[in-house]
Amino acid sequence: MQHRRPRLSKKARTLVATTVVLAAAAGVTVAQAGETGKKCAAFDTITLGKYYVNNNLWGQDKATGTQCVWDDSRSGSTISWGTDYSWANNSAGHDYDVKSYASSVLGWHWGWKADKAATGLPVRVGDRKSVKTTWDFSVSAGPGTMNVAYDLWLHAKNNADWQDQPTDEIMIWLNRQGGAGPLGTKYGSVSLGGAMWDIYQGDIGWKVYSFVRRTNTTKATLDLDDFTQALVRRKLLSNDKYVSGIEAGTEVFKGTGRLDTKAYSVDIG
Repeated sequence: MQHRRPRLSKKARTLVATTVVLAAAAGVTVAQAGETGKKCAAFDTITLGKYYVNNNLWGQDKATGTQCVWDDSRSGSTISWGTDYSWANNSAGHDYDVKSYASSVLGWHWGWKADKAATGLPVRVGDRKSVKTTWDFSVSAGPGTMNVAYDLWLHAKNNADWQDQPTDEIMIWLNRQGGAGPLGTKYGSVSLGGAMWDIYQGDIGWKVYSFVRRTNTTKATLDLDDFTQALVRRKLLSNDKYVSGIEAGTEVFKGTGRLDTKAYSVDIG
């Protein structure tokens, strides 16, 4: 099963830029509210220190349903948050269309919403800085067709902003359900972080590389530099690229379920 990520339209980029400006002007600070403080509108965000949670419903035009996000806690660089969803195809939708990617965002996502200096990004691939991350989560029973994955955005320059398309995207699938599959074709495999991963590559106007874990997990402790270097060694990625954004969440194709992130952190350098 394949999916595509659309380029943002000029209108959408303008909306993102306006949102970033308004958030900065308001000095948004959000206290931990739990499920009682759910946010359910498309692209609602919740600020959690250097991260923000994004109710990214980018494929909802091909679906009927709803999705919400909420925050549970933040302690230092560790956060917890959750999302629940119920999606079905509409007349324009197919089982292979991704409907949403509710996720935590660190750094660039068509602009910078949180304090850029606090994120530690961008990082030049060739500088070999460690990008240590831990993620402990749970997935509800029978969650439909979905995955739980990191999503890294890369650019050819170190000052990318809202108007700059990425040159590369790297996804790291930790868990997949209901027959979910990555974009593109299989390139090879690699052993990283104590597990075997199949590598897929595709192109949607930028290069997309997906590392799909052969066995599902709900806990991960990884150095994301290992994954960028795996691509460098295969001459698929240049050391001169910059990792601008790191996201972690769930892509939902269809179904009803929830993802609870019990503890998540990213520490750079």
